[in-house]
Amino acid sequence: MTRLEGKIAIITGGGTGIGLASARRFVAEGAFVYLFGRRADKLEAAAEILGAQARAVAGSVTDAADLDRLFDTVRREHSRLDILFANAGTGALLPLPEITPEHVDATFDVNVKGTIFTVQKALPLMARGGSVILTGSTTGVMGTPAFSVYSASKAAVRNFARSWAQDLRGTGIRVNVLSPGPTLTELAAEVVGRDAMIEMGATTPIGHVGDPSEVAAAAAFLASSDSSFMTGSELFTDGGLAQI
Repeated sequence: MTRLEGKIAIITGGGTGIGLASARRFVAEGAFVYLFGRRADKLEAAAEILGAQARAVAGSVTDAADLDRLFDTVRREHSRLDILFANAGTGALLPLPEITPEHVDATFDVNVKGTIFTVQKALPLMARGGSVILTGSTTGVMGTPAFSVYSASKAAVRNFARSWAQDLRGTGIRVNVLSPGPTLTELAAEVVGRDAMIEMGATTPIGHVGDPSEVAAAAAFLASSDSSFMTGSELFTDGGLAQI
């Protein structure tokens, strides 16, 4: 498939998990992909796997200078941006009695503030036909024990798409949320536990934990013109977890 032929894309949190799987899918469909993330070693390894159609830029979505450097690189090398996948995120399990200001700040700085300013700084490079994809989560619409701060941050991301679709009215730039359910990524295995993720996946109507490539397929759909009549929407790739 070549739905993304000639497109220029950025994927934040692009070194592992859903970000890397999506980069692999975007490249396979013809895009040039900038991988952005905090771990330079992971990014460089990912870019080497992807080959000449990928470029690693290390930095954090919480650092305005890092974001400026990312978008300056894209502007200098390609003059435009067609697809932004704002995928960088973080989270930790803490029940209500144990939540600290530091935990709230760390989660919201990446998942909320980082998303805001990643998208804001991308807009000058985007034109009609551009696609912005935000990573949400089933936790944004479900109650999840010990995960309230992360869940609240993803509920905020869901509203960003609704509100920004209005802000971008008339520009031809679409913004949608891609909300995975239990997906076996490095971050999920670290935060929740590999066995717990597999068990959670088994409770879904599909009956198994998600693979990052399955989420990447949905990301490619949202990135392409196949989703041209979608904005402000939320697309779940959750095995039915939040749908029943």
